[in-house]
Amino acid sequence: MKIALYCGARLGYDPTYAELARSVARTLAQRGIGIVYGGGNIGLMGEIAEAAIQAGGEIIGVIPGSMVEEELAHHGITRLEIVSTMHQRKSRIEELSDAFIALPGGYGTLDELFEIITWRQLKLHHKPIGLLNHQGFYDHLVGFIDKACKEGFVPVKNRDLLIVANDLETLLKKMLL
Repeated sequence: MKIALYCGARLGYDPTYAELARSVARTLAQRGIGIVYGGGNIGLMGEIAEAAIQAGGEIIGVIPGSMVEEELAHHGITRLEIVSTMHQRKSRIEELSDAFIALPGGYGTLDELFEIITWRQLKLHHKPIGLLNHQGFYDHLVGFIDKACKEGFVPVKNRDLLIVANDLETLLKKMLL
């Protein structure tokens, strides 16, 4: 079992975001669940990688070559796959993963999250997708999705494609993992 973790390439201002990333990585590693992520050594991505390594977990990074050249790749993880484009990165992460969880992040995190939800909506995969709503970080996003359902832009039957919880244990249970 491998879970893709989408998260920020920045730490954010609140130190609890970094602790959350480390805690998620440690918990997954302790359960023997591999982690697939964007391959970076900075921000929450770097925190996930370091915590997984320290916990003895498997962690696979997928990163475009241009980001390796900028010295953003983490070379101490279990395996680092270098691809040509961001599109290839997202596709490869999907191939390697059995489920997906988004932690706090910015545009890139949202891009990855919404693409994987769209692929699920189009039945390109049938894997669970979770949103870890740490300290209400994603409250407004969840509200937007609910509004899009209410206004007819997201079919109500597809609302549950995104599983939301405030803590990892609840999220994993809801995702049936």
